[in-house]
Amino acid sequence: MDDGLRVTDRWVVPAAELRERFSRSSGPGGQGVNTADSRVELSYDLANSPTVPDWLRSRALARLANRLVDGVLTIAASEHRAQLANREAARARMTALLREAAAPPPPARRATRPSRGAKERRLAEKKRQSQRKRDRRTDGE
Repeated sequence: MDDGLRVTDRWVVPAAELRERFSRSSGPGGQGVNTADSRVELSYDLANSPTVPDWLRSRALARLANRLVDGVLTIAASEHRAQLANREAARARMTALLREAAAPPPPARRATRPSRGAKERRLAEKKRQSQRKRDRRTDGE
């Protein structure tokens, strides 16, 4: 559990760079909600982490820009009743987010043109549709 997060084969976030805060969950639960600090906030300083390569840091910061506060990524988990389950859920979500942010960009789309047959089929369908609508009309309209 305390070995950190394995994001990719070459990028592991050490547990020492993760900060966990615990608080009370909201919602139903009666007396248990009022006493157990089961909600988990997991934070990771992506902008200042020494374990992230520079080329990967810029990509991840750009992709996660709307989720970062001063370069820190924070995940909250409170869906489970047990603190341990929420800790695991927060770590899994953090790993998935960082893995998605670190993924290489998709290859650039190569522009293509529709074939002559595709153009002819499209125009023929347009003619059929307009004829269909014309047939539905009454002469008075």
